Amino acid sequence: MLLSNRAVFTSSDLDEVRGEVAKVFCPHRLDLAGDADLLSARFNSVQLGSVRVNYLDYGADVHIEPGDLDTFFLVMIPLAGRSLIRAGDKEIVSTPSLAALPSPTRHLDMRWAAGCPQLLIKFERTSIERSLEQMLGEQLNGPVVFDLGMDLTMGWTRSWRDMADLLVREAERDDGLTGHPLAIAHLENALITLLLTMQPSNYLERLTAPRPAALPKVVRRAMEFIEGHAHLPLTTSDIAGAVAVSGRSLQEGFRAHLGLTPTGYLRQVRLARVHDELRTADPARATVTTVAARWGFLHQGRFAAQYRERYGLPPSETLRRGSASGG
Repeated sequence: MLLSNRAVFTSSDLDEVRGEVAKVFCPHRLDLAGDADLLSARFNSVQLGSVRVNYLDYGADVHIEPGDLDTFFLVMIPLAGRSLIRAGDKEIVSTPSLAALPSPTRHLDMRWAAGCPQLLIKFERTSIERSLEQMLGEQLNGPVVFDLGMDLTMGWTRSWRDMADLLVREAERDDGLTGHPLAIAHLENALITLLLTMQPSNYLERLTAPRPAALPKVVRRAMEFIEGHAHLPLTTSDIAGAVAVSGRSLQEGFRAHLGLTPTGYLRQVRLARVHDELRTADPARATVTTVAARWGFLHQGRFAAQYRERYGLPPSETLRRGSASGG
């Protein structure tokens, strides 16, 4: 069972289950569709930044009708079994290899079979829409509607699931990344960006259409913005918004004039900040892992390889040498 250290409730009382789940999501209809004696609901949940990660298992066959979710998107991943998901005029049978992604403006009606615990990743609608507007460089002219089915056997969805699982693992640890807002925001931004750029939606064609490259002066301003705000959970959309161009245009500008992406340049800047901190840190008080995590480097093996490539030695050596030389 996921998130066992983040338990919200366990209950066999239908009214209590309905009420407690509604507190985290929204008011909804919940009816038993089979043997009432099987109802043994477990709900674990944790808020990480503006994303909420949840484990929910009813134990029994249930009929759930939230209607319009309105204020949030929900990625629903069965960990076993199957569920029938209807959203608007679309319908899928969701399984561990096919997640469901109902959109807030499509009437949602579901039937979860007994033995179908689910991992539920909740994104605020405002976060999704704000990210999309920043990427497009313009306001939306209608609500975002994703394809209902999310094929978890594809390359990008496997990466997406890996990041979602990382969120879960860190939430299950008392000393995990939940205490590092930048690291959590980095994961959240990556999850949202992948959804917007890879999951089919009514905006995907506009989002992937060719855009003119940003002018060199815009690229310079973007570089200055990155250097001044590298401690914040920046996305390409944030950087593009700061210099008043679309995310697509900024991407093209960075590739044309620097040979790398805005996030690649941000990574270089953060790598330099880690290097500076390690040179002056006290090894008795600081570790490479904590310094790297503070700057958004979550995968220690990948970080160490990038650091060695840039500075010619492992980060632990920089920390040791800095101490030996008195900073």
